[in-house]
Amino acid sequence: MIDLISKMTEQPLIFDGAMGTVIYDRGIFINTCFDELNLTNSKLIQKIHSEYVEAGAQVLETNTFGANRIKLAAFGLATKVDEINSAAVRCAREAAGDDIYVIGSVGPCTKSSEILQSASINEVQEAFREQIASLVKAGVDGIILETFSKLDELDLAIKAAESFDVPLIASFTVGHEGLTITGTPATAIVDFLDQNKRVQAIGINCGTGPAGAFSTLEKVISRSHKPFIVMPNAGMPRDVGGRMLYLSSPEYFTTYAIRYIELGARGVGGCCGTTAAHIKMMSRSIKTMSGVKKYIEVKSHKTDAAPVSMVKPSDKSRFAAKLLSGQKVTSVELLPPRSIDMSGVLEKAKLCAEKGIDVINIPDGPRASTRVSPMITAIAMLRDAKIEPVLHYCCRDRNLIGMQADLLGAYAAGIHNLLIITGDPPKLGDYPDATGVFDVDSVGLTQAVTNMNRGIDVGSNPVNPPTGFFTGVGANPCAVDMDREMERFRRKVDAGAEFIITQPVFDVDALFRFLDKARNITQIPLVAGVWPLTSFKNAEFMNNEVPGVVVPQSILERLKKVTTKEDGARMGTEIAMEIIDSISTRVSGFQISAPFGKVELALAALGK
Repeated sequence: MIDLISKMTEQPLIFDGAMGTVIYDRGIFINTCFDELNLTNSKLIQKIHSEYVEAGAQVLETNTFGANRIKLAAFGLATKVDEINSAAVRCAREAAGDDIYVIGSVGPCTKSSEILQSASINEVQEAFREQIASLVKAGVDGIILETFSKLDELDLAIKAAESFDVPLIASFTVGHEGLTITGTPATAIVDFLDQNKRVQAIGINCGTGPAGAFSTLEKVISRSHKPFIVMPNAGMPRDVGGRMLYLSSPEYFTTYAIRYIELGARGVGGCCGTTAAHIKMMSRSIKTMSGVKKYIEVKSHKTDAAPVSMVKPSDKSRFAAKLLSGQKVTSVELLPPRSIDMSGVLEKAKLCAEKGIDVINIPDGPRASTRVSPMITAIAMLRDAKIEPVLHYCCRDRNLIGMQADLLGAYAAGIHNLLIITGDPPKLGDYPDATGVFDVDSVGLTQAVTNMNRGIDVGSNPVNPPTGFFTGVGANPCAVDMDREMERFRRKVDAGAEFIITQPVFDVDALFRFLDKARNITQIPLVAGVWPLTSFKNAEFMNNEVPGVVVPQSILERLKKVTTKEDGARMGTEIAMEIIDSISTRVSGFQISAPFGKVELALAALGK
């Protein structure tokens, strides 16, 4: 195997979850030395490790959090440091096999409430050195210094690891406010770790739940180019019948784990309260994400076959002709129905056509939900409402062969406008046990469509006459890692993207910054997404639960003052109209969502 840090740089890794929580749940009393179980009940420890491997963990931590001389002395085990740590590595290796990384867990020598005394410095540093030496000798793939709240003690542990040639992760713990128990801000710790040459990766673990860890990661991830690992608790513990329990569901935990990866984290796992159930759901979701899954490579094909007559971009559709001519375009997003009754969505599409809307934007399984096929919905709109659709096509549900077949059929049926997206993992939707295919991501599928427009499929088979899709892609002007977003945007353009539709824009300045960067890559037209908010609750949901959407505090404050549903809808429409007016000179058109299917709000935002 390549070394742990190189692997994390290549792709984000799944770390395991809690050890102490699970040991306690298996009936082991809290006055037991959990580290000694590596010797006295190795089968239990191996079983826990095996459960995490089965759940999808790619990195196991040894059961050695308190296996240093100082902590073990409280149990009369100070002389068994080497024996306990060596046994812990064997337990983890037994479960890991050849494909899973095993890293040595090293926790603080002092209690969180203790102040590190100057007289104890040498003793503490030697305790760290002794434990790390045992773990390295036993064959770990790296060391993780975890749950440190005091910078001076973490510094001692790092110095103790300096003479050992293994990857070193230094992980600290902070509360909801981003401060350690001693008041040190997370930013100061990250700055210290970034400058320390021995530390190769930085971790945030324990201390807070998924939301608190996300808030901290947002503040610090841009301060270092070293890989970040995030391992929060399963929420905050609550007293239930005298027992402290963690009540955060695997679904909730997974939602935030995905956000960590989207922010740029290179490793995710769990701390107190997390179990194999949390890791299993998280693993299955993350392993289908763009940048994590290994996709089939779709190349730009050049062939010596007889040339085909390609469709000129402006001839691909009415929408293409108008957009490429420099005229402002308008689009309204309508969701396919959840039942076979198409009448409601078709009436809304007809109303949009009467009001002069150029196209209807049709999402493909938004939030991984089941609705009428967006392709069938698009065909029905084209036939019955006489309005062109922009068909979203996502990579989640079909393999590459099925996708090409679908797209050939869609073009034959008259669907010529596409918006290609990677798609939400199934675990975010109504069917958490469903599997995502994701043979390719949006970049790969864009290239596949470009190839078909040139008269050849992914298998180098001729497509004659070729398709003439007008191909769009998504973009997120509010991405936290803008460098990554711009790199993916560049790759989409290189693959053949002809227009862009953004996520809903609430932060006008963020959109302008994105446009300034995008103009250095391409001049293809950009259609800005706009969402007429309906209430403060709706704005909060968009801000907190919809990936890639940021609602500025100023807008939240305006909606917070509204007291009725009617006034909320009016205020949301007013804000949408203000956004449209502010960005009109910088964009090629507007894609307006119809919140909760209320098409009249979308039309009102456009002044229709």
